[in-house]
Amino acid sequence: MISSFGQRFGKNPILMLPMIVLFLIGCALGASTNQEGDGSLIPEGQVYYVSPTGDDANPGTREQPWAHPGNASRLLEPGDTLMVMGGTYVLGQFDQDILIPPSGAEGKWIRIIGEEGNRPILAGENNLYAAVILDGVRFVHIENIEITSYQNSPFRDGICGVGEPLESIILKHLHIHHIDEFGINLRDIDGLLVEDCIIEYCGFGSIGGPTGRLGGWRNIEITRCQLSYSGHYYRGIMNNPALPYDRPDGFGIEPSEGPIKISYTQVLHNRGDGIDSKARNTFIHHCVVGNNYANGIKLWGGPSRIENTLIYGTGDGDLDSPWPAIVIEESFGENGRFTLTNITVHDHSQRRCYMTQIQYDSAIPIELEIVNCIFSHGYGALYIGPSATLIAKHNIFFRPNHLVQVIANGTEYTVDQIHEGLLGEENRSVDPLFENSVWGAHYPSFQLKRESPGVDTGTMEGAPKDDLIGILRPQGEGVDRGCYESH
Repeated sequence: MISSFGQRFGKNPILMLPMIVLFLIGCALGASTNQEGDGSLIPEGQVYYVSPTGDDANPGTREQPWAHPGNASRLLEPGDTLMVMGGTYVLGQFDQDILIPPSGAEGKWIRIIGEEGNRPILAGENNLYAAVILDGVRFVHIENIEITSYQNSPFRDGICGVGEPLESIILKHLHIHHIDEFGINLRDIDGLLVEDCIIEYCGFGSIGGPTGRLGGWRNIEITRCQLSYSGHYYRGIMNNPALPYDRPDGFGIEPSEGPIKISYTQVLHNRGDGIDSKARNTFIHHCVVGNNYANGIKLWGGPSRIENTLIYGTGDGDLDSPWPAIVIEESFGENGRFTLTNITVHDHSQRRCYMTQIQYDSAIPIELEIVNCIFSHGYGALYIGPSATLIAKHNIFFRPNHLVQVIANGTEYTVDQIHEGLLGEENRSVDPLFENSVWGAHYPSFQLKRESPGVDTGTMEGAPKDDLIGILRPQGEGVDRGCYESH
């Protein structure tokens, strides 16, 4: 559906993930704008303006803008663009203050764009249902807008579409934060791009939605986003104990057809799971999933895979958190293949839980392939249930001070048995020797020291062409194990 090319690297290898320079949107979403040779946008229809100093009796031009974005959004026709000028727009009246755009058409998208260099703020109050409602619409592009509560007033969703199915939606450069329910709350959608968005401090979760009626989430890409601190804000209070939903996720969706792709995204400090995808065909790559209280990543439908991803700090500082870093359970009953490639998982040797929980009490057969991965410093072993057929090669399993490292298909694999090859080809049970692996720290480093047994000892077969921060593989005689490539 969507392809990404090119990268730019930040200073911190965990929190400054690669930035994609070119982004091509394929046939599932189509193109929302034309561009001049210099990259500037060519409007497809009329361009209208809204400003805090405007008047709804005006014609909506730059010189005589409208005043209210809710009213302005209803006046758009396919191909039109609404430019939202800088300033704060207080939204409190249902439903006149809510942005409810109509559908665009293929080649004639509806675009609602914030002023460049002066991003406007939509601030909700009076327990407003949402800032934007997208029920039943198609070909809508929203970009460069901040959505938050007004002076910590009760305010529910940032962007909502849980009524009628929606299709072909682009959300870019949004900052949604400090609201009571979901940042983005959708039910049935086919074709969604969420790019370069920060969605944080949302009571019910950054991105999620109720159980779909018509396939749920289909053809989805989330890239270069931050989905963090879900559940840490509610009703104007940080870490409010009255939050009615006790495990808000960074990304959490109900059973869906997929495919879902989450890439180059940070998912940090959520009170629930980092990523909980109940969709078929979920692909997670180049992501950092750190310091979430509950599970790091949960997958419920194959075929799905995780690649070039770091999962660390599960429990978010609480050693009593009982949640494994990875949970996999096939819930659709077919196509149950899951692949973990070049991922790094780090836990705490006193946090009493399994590091992974695969088909724990499910009899549905699945195939699980684990290649070039590192699972380190957990209290519990990797648990892989008897219904899973396991292929494991070139991994490091390090459970300090324990004989049994992996429980798979009813068999307990000890350190010696792993080294003898009984679990699979070239697996090891040794300290991976990270540079600075501190559980629960905000800026730990899970890159490998040069003397690490994981350096140059992975397999090229199936390995990604680069690592978590975009370094090409291999840099030495072979591919490194885990999500980082030493250089």
